[in-house]
Amino acid sequence: MRLTGNRFLVIGRAGMDLYPDPPGTKTEEATQFFACLGGSSANIAVAITRLGGQADLVTCVSDDAIGRFALNQLDHYGIGRAHVRSVGGEARNSLAVVETRTLDHQSVIYRNGAADFEMTADDVEWVDYTRYDALITTGTVFAAEPSRGAAFRAFDLARAAGLPLIFDIDYRPYSWPSAAVAADVYSRAGAMCDVIVGNDVEFGFMAGDYGAGRAKAQALVAEGARIAVYKMGENGAVTFTPDAEIATGIYPTQALKPTGAGDSFMGGFVSGLADGLSVRDAVLQGSAAAAMVVARVGCAPAMPDRTELAQFLRDHAGPGAA
Repeated sequence: MRLTGNRFLVIGRAGMDLYPDPPGTKTEEATQFFACLGGSSANIAVAITRLGGQADLVTCVSDDAIGRFALNQLDHYGIGRAHVRSVGGEARNSLAVVETRTLDHQSVIYRNGAADFEMTADDVEWVDYTRYDALITTGTVFAAEPSRGAAFRAFDLARAAGLPLIFDIDYRPYSWPSAAVAADVYSRAGAMCDVIVGNDVEFGFMAGDYGAGRAKAQALVAEGARIAVYKMGENGAVTFTPDAEIATGIYPTQALKPTGAGDSFMGGFVSGLADGLSVRDAVLQGSAAAAMVVARVGCAPAMPDRTELAQFLRDHAGPGAA
């Protein structure tokens, strides 16, 4: 599968990440923090723009200083925000406190009254989908209404415009009213999409059996998806297409933190598809981007640009089959 271009519409949250500083500091011992753009969808958009693509975000942010921080950061990274709406009242932007450490790592997420869940059908209906080459969304947008209905409406509009739908499962239990609701909604969303990316736990969750994740990924392709990337952490990934089953390994790295890998993988992967890489090479590019980001401070500011990623790929032999 190849995309016709590198103009992406990305649906989902933008927030603030706070990292205890200097790297290695425990949150409870911190006296200063490093702030940067956060939120999985915003991070994916950053990864795309850093690699030369165009990414426009559709979401809501709070009408306060934290929301304006997110808007300023979107501008900093060149992410289009014509479809980002500020909301007042009690809605608040997502906030994450994330440690730059792998041993006893702690991430604390604040999502009560999340502003991004205020996205409505109106927010997605005035988008000109013909300006884009694909739509990307993360699973978090489906966790609550009215965001859930708006995301499914965007799916319908994007499909009508001929756009491939790319779905990062991104299951966060704390965002959902129950596991049963999440499994039902994820299965509905996955069945509509052309590309589904997730880890073994996430696919297992969709299947209703954590031991059946691989079979679920295969089934999604058998039922009409073009690509399902089944990630297995240090054991690499298996990518299913209608014609092949592609096993790939990971690029060894000296990780500073366990976070950011999924967002950077997605950005590198879809950018590879847009550049005309084979599915296997696009997966390897995503894996390389993930290896780079976990070895750097932050998530959005850690995303590699084209030159850095190309140099990494030149310097590191491909991991080959998992």
